[in-house]
Amino acid sequence: PFNTGVIFYMVALVAIIVWSVYESYVERSRKRMNVAFLITVAMLGIPFYGYGASSIAIGVLVLTVLGICLFYRKSTKTYRVSARAMNTTLLSVMMMMAGYSSYALIVIRSTANTPMDQNSPEDIFTLGEYLGREQYGTRPLFYGQAFSSRVTLDVKGEYCEPRQKAGKTKYIRKVKQSPEEKDSYIKMPGRIDYEYAQNMFFPRMYSSPHANDYKQWIQIKGHDVPYDQCGEQIMVNVPTQWENIKYFFSYQFSFMYWRYFMWNFAGRQNDIQGNGEIEHGNWITGIPFIDNILISNQEMMPRELKNNKGHNVYYCLPLLLGIIGLFWQGYRGAKGIRQFWVVFFLFFMTGIAVVLYLNQTPSQPRERDYAYAASFYAFAIWIGMGVAGVARLLQDYCRMKEFPAALVSLVCLFVPVQMAGQTWDDHDRSGRYVCRDFGQNYLMSLQETGNPIIFTNGDNDTFPLWYNQETEGFRTDVRTCNLSYLQTDWYIDQMKRPAYDSPAVPITWEHTEYAEGVNDVVYIRPEVKEQINKMYGLTASKEKQGSTSPEVQTNVRDAFGDNPYELKNILKYWVRSKNEGLRIIPTDSIVIKIDKEAVRRSGMMIPAALGNSIPDYMHISLKGKRVLYKNELMMLEMLANTNWERPIYIAISVGAENRLGMENHFIQEGLAYRFTPFDMQALGVVIDSEKMYDNLMNKFKFGGIDKPDVYLDENVMRMCLSHRRLFMQLALQLWNENKKEQALKVMDYCEQVIPKANVPYEGSSQTMAELYYQLDMKEKADRIIDVLAEDAVEYITWYLGMDNMQLYFSFANLDYCLTSLAGYVKTMNKYNSDLAAVYTDQLNKLGEVYQIRVK
Repeated sequence: PFNTGVIFYMVALVAIIVWSVYESYVERSRKRMNVAFLITVAMLGIPFYGYGASSIAIGVLVLTVLGICLFYRKSTKTYRVSARAMNTTLLSVMMMMAGYSSYALIVIRSTANTPMDQNSPEDIFTLGEYLGREQYGTRPLFYGQAFSSRVTLDVKGEYCEPRQKAGKTKYIRKVKQSPEEKDSYIKMPGRIDYEYAQNMFFPRMYSSPHANDYKQWIQIKGHDVPYDQCGEQIMVNVPTQWENIKYFFSYQFSFMYWRYFMWNFAGRQNDIQGNGEIEHGNWITGIPFIDNILISNQEMMPRELKNNKGHNVYYCLPLLLGIIGLFWQGYRGAKGIRQFWVVFFLFFMTGIAVVLYLNQTPSQPRERDYAYAASFYAFAIWIGMGVAGVARLLQDYCRMKEFPAALVSLVCLFVPVQMAGQTWDDHDRSGRYVCRDFGQNYLMSLQETGNPIIFTNGDNDTFPLWYNQETEGFRTDVRTCNLSYLQTDWYIDQMKRPAYDSPAVPITWEHTEYAEGVNDVVYIRPEVKEQINKMYGLTASKEKQGSTSPEVQTNVRDAFGDNPYELKNILKYWVRSKNEGLRIIPTDSIVIKIDKEAVRRSGMMIPAALGNSIPDYMHISLKGKRVLYKNELMMLEMLANTNWERPIYIAISVGAENRLGMENHFIQEGLAYRFTPFDMQALGVVIDSEKMYDNLMNKFKFGGIDKPDVYLDENVMRMCLSHRRLFMQLALQLWNENKKEQALKVMDYCEQVIPKANVPYEGSSQTMAELYYQLDMKEKADRIIDVLAEDAVEYITWYLGMDNMQLYFSFANLDYCLTSLAGYVKTMNKYNSDLAAVYTDQLNKLGEVYQIRVK
C-alpha cells in the first residue's frame, strides 16, 4: 500500500538515531560511534542538496569530509570531534524530528478526505510539494533573468525552439483501474522552465508581467545587449545592475521592510494599503516638521485620513530606545558583543534575509508586514536593553544606585502606554462579526433548495463560506467551489466527492482526463467549423452538401454526436477524446439544449417578456478567446450536466476574466449571480428584485457594523461598501419597476444598517443622493451630496497645498477629486439644491488655484 516505504524509512531512521545516541553515550567503540553518526546524517538526507546525480555527488563529498573530521585524531588519545559533541548533535536532531513529526497530522487528515483538503498531501511526495509551496512557483535569487530578458532559442531545422530545462522528476499515485490492482507511483516530468539569454546577478526585477510596475518605482533606461533571434541579431534592452540594486533598496528594502519597521517603532499614517502614493500606508512620527516633509501638511489633511483608527504616532520613542539598547549591548565588552551578534542575526535572518528571499514584485495584493514580525520582536529586545542602558548611564552620575533604575523604568513606561493607547482602537475587534455574517450573506443569496453550487475565486469570498459551513454548520447543502483551485486535479477529485449535506458536483471526467498536465489548456479553433459543416452536410451550397455521402454523415454523427456544436458533445467527443489531436474546441459559439420543464421547475425567474415561450437553445459566445483553461472546462462540464435542476451561482466578487463571457446570462439575487439559459441583458432584466429584496431586507446580517466606534479595517470596509452598492442596485431596479415605496424602504434600511458614521460615503454614493432626490427626499439627498462634496473639497485643498514634487505624484488623484466635485455640483443644480451655489463658488476658486499650480 501507499506510504509503506515511508513507514519502513521512519522505523529504520529512529532505530539508527537511537543506536547512534547510545554509542556516543557509552563511548565503547569510536569506530561504531563514527559509523553510526555518518549513517544517521546520511539517512536524514542532510548532505544530499538538490536532485539527480549532482545531489548524490554532493552528498558523498560532504560525508567524506565529515568522515575525515570524525576519524581525525588531535593526539593519540583525543579526536577533533568529541563524543560529547556528537551526542549533543544527535539529541538536538531528535528534538527537531519530534517537532517535525507533527506534520504527520497533515497526511493523516488528508487521507481521511476531509471537505477542506488543500493540495491533498496524502503521501510523502505531495506532502513535500505542500510544505515547499510549489504551487506558488519559483523566483530567481542569486542569478537569473530580468523582466525584459528573452528566452534562448535553439535552431531545429527550419524552425527555432525555446530552450527548456526540466525540474526534478515528480512521483504521483497511479490511478487504479480496479481495487485488486497494486498501489504504485508513476514518474511524471518535472516543472518545465525556460532558459534566458540575458541574465544578471542578484536579479530583483525578474517578472515580465510587472514590467510597468517596476518602471513606476524607478526610472529605467537600461542598456542594449545583443540577442540571437533565430539567426537574426537584434538588440534587447535590459535594466542595468545599478538600476536593479536601486529597485531593491527603493521598493523591496525601503517600502516592503523599512516602512513596516517604522510602523511599529515610529508611527503609521493609516491602515489603508499603500502602493507608494502619498495618501495611504506610509510611516510617520507624530513630529509635525518631519511628517510635513514625508507626507505633506498634516494640518490640512482630510478628516477621513486624520480620523482613521490606524493613524498611530509614537514620536520615534521606541526606535530611539532600541538604538540606545543596540549600542549599549554592543559596547559592553566581549560578552556584550557576543550577545549583540546573537540578537543581530536573529533580527537579520527574520527580517532583511526574508526580504532577500521573497524577492517581491510591486503591487502586492496585501500588506506583508506579518512576514517580518520575528524581526520586530528581535528589535524589541534592544528596546528593553535601551531602558537598562539609560539607567546605567544615569547611575554613573547618581549616588543612589537604585534611584536611576526606578526613575528610568517609570519614565520609559510611558512608551508602551503610548503605543497601547494609540493602537488599541485599531486592534479591538469586539462586537464585530463581519466575516461570519458576510460569509452567511453569500450563502443566503443562493436558492434554499436544489443543493446549489457557488463559484468563488479569492480568499475573502471563499474562506468565510468554508468557515460557516465547517464551524457554524450553516448551509451545508451548498457546494462552495473555488475557481483558483479548480485548475488542479486534487481539487477536482474533492469536488467529485460529497461534502457535508452537498452531493458531488456533476463532473463525469475520469481522473486521467484532468490529471496534472492533461487538458490544462484547450485551444479554440473556429476555423474547423467549415470542415465539420461539410462532413455533416450543413454547408449552404447544394454542391458542397452533396460532396459528403449520407453514409459518411451517419458515421460522423455516430462519432461526434448529432449536433457537433452542443456543449455535451464538444466535451465528450473532442475535449475528452483519446486522440490528443482532437482535444480542441471546434467552434467559438457553443449551444446548450434547454430542458424547458427543468427550467420551469428550477425556481429561477423567467422574464415576463418571454411569456410562456422558453427558447430551445442557449448560446455561449467564445469570440475573442483563444483558449479555455481547465477550471473553465470544469465550469462548462457542470453547466452541461446540471440540466438547470441544480442551481449554479457565481460570486459577484469574481472578476470578469473568470466568468466565461456569460454575463449576459446572469441574474443577480444578492451577493451572487445565477446562471440562466436566457439572455437577460437583451431582455432588460439583470436583477431578480423580488428575491434580492427578500435577501437584503429579511435575511442578510451585517456583523455589528452599525455599532458606535466599531473598528472596520480596509478589507472589511471594502465588503461594507459592496453591500451598500447592493442596496443601491436594488433600489434602482425597484425605481425602474415603478415600486417607489419599496425603493425608499431599501434606501432607508441601508442607511440604518450601514451608517455613514462607520462606513463613509464614497463616489458611488452619489447614486443614493440622486435616488433620494427622485423620491422627493431632498433633505436626505442633500445630506449625502453635501458630505461627498465636502470630502472632495478637503482632498483638493490638501493636494493644492503640497509642494511641487508631492503634487506631481498626486496629480491623478487631484484630477479625480476635481472631476468628482464637478459631478456633485452638476447633480445639485439638476435637482435645484440650495447647496449648488455654495459648492459652485468653491469649485471655481479651487479651479483657479489649480490653474496657477499647473502653470
